[in-house]
Amino acid sequence: MHEMSIAISIVKIAEEEAKKAKVRHFAAIDLEIGTLAGIEFDALDFVWEAAVQQTVLEKAEKRIIKIPAKARCADCDQAYSLSFVYDACPSCGSYNKNILQGKELRVKSLEAF
Repeated sequence: MHEMSIAISIVKIAEEEAKKAKVRHFAAIDLEIGTLAGIEFDALDFVWEAAVQQTVLEKAEKRIIKIPAKARCADCDQAYSLSFVYDACPSCGSYNKNILQGKELRVKSLEAF
């Protein structure tokens, strides 16, 4: 389950930012996660509590902003939403595309007490 390693990496980022800001705990963390990022949201929720125990995020509210996947067809230039990375262009049926968004995995913000 790679969600635990992702959660631990998020904790490390938060701890580095806490040192810079000279804070002991955060009240909230906002995460931007794309629907094509390969993250199982339920699995992340499941491991979150264990990952943040006795860290700067232990008391923090976790807020996830889901970024919907979008692509642009490389053949007909149509922009479209997609559910899976292998979805075809709805206009021309081509599989040749550039992913515009949906692979994000980032800490957007941290709120201190």
